[in-house]
Amino acid sequence: MMLRSKRRDARAITYHYDVSNEFYALFLDPRMVYTCAYYRRPDGDLARAQEDKLDLVCRKLRLEPGDRLLDIGCGWGSLVLWAAERYGVRAHGVTLSAAQAEYAQAAIRRAGLDGRATVELRDYRDLPPDLRFDKIAAVGVIEHIGPRHLPAYFARVHDFLTPGGMFLSHGITQEKFNRRSSAIRFLERYVFPNAELDDVGHTVDTLERARFEILDVEGLRLHYARTCRQWAERLIANHEPARALVGERTYRIWVSYLAASSMGFAKGWTGLYQVVGMRPDPAVVGGAPPTREAVYAPERSPALARVS
Repeated sequence: MMLRSKRRDARAITYHYDVSNEFYALFLDPRMVYTCAYYRRPDGDLARAQEDKLDLVCRKLRLEPGDRLLDIGCGWGSLVLWAAERYGVRAHGVTLSAAQAEYAQAAIRRAGLDGRATVELRDYRDLPPDLRFDKIAAVGVIEHIGPRHLPAYFARVHDFLTPGGMFLSHGITQEKFNRRSSAIRFLERYVFPNAELDDVGHTVDTLERARFEILDVEGLRLHYARTCRQWAERLIANHEPARALVGERTYRIWVSYLAASSMGFAKGWTGLYQVVGMRPDPAVVGGAPPTREAVYAPERSPALARVS
């Protein structure tokens, strides 16, 4: 079991994410989304699939104009930008990567979203405890928390939410009785030095113990298999500039990591789940039951229609 501290977590994030923005740009989509895409078509384009994923997250959180959104582990700011521009929310992102924070802040300025979107270099645990948000997203964060620390993590998220507020956790999982393998040891040593995978059953149970009502659980495993395969293909196609940026050793590690990840998701050795929970509001009793139409029929989404 891994020891955890803010300093150790920050070093691990820096090791993985501060390779260089230019290196990630060689294989990510133009919005620099480094999480599982959502392919509405089996042969879908990576860039469109990542936009569809961003919109899927927004629809699952039922974002409305004026909502206060917190994006924990916001990466290069893609969700913050998407939600602020297309859903009219006030979006705030935090990341432990200095390179990501600088990139996101520049992207916000270029988009003219100052005042509606912000990104800062900060551990979510260092946010002022009196802050409150209507919606919280954590896309690709739970892998860096570890099963032992989930209760404290979910409790902090619960405290940040207003009553009736919603939380979406999107993350990689492992089989419940998974054994450690050479592939896992390779990833821990060379790619994700602080990664620990949970199983989805334990994640959901811990969310409920943190007083969340579970609204939705969706597996996107095969979407991540395709995402990682496309990342690997794009990195291999850019092998010369990649080697020039990071050297032969790092290039080979990353190609191996992306290819192995694609195989792991395809075979079911690892999974990917989006779990949506709500902080119950004791003042609200009954009301109109929501449906999934707005989530899974995006052609009915005004936000998506505006950018089509």
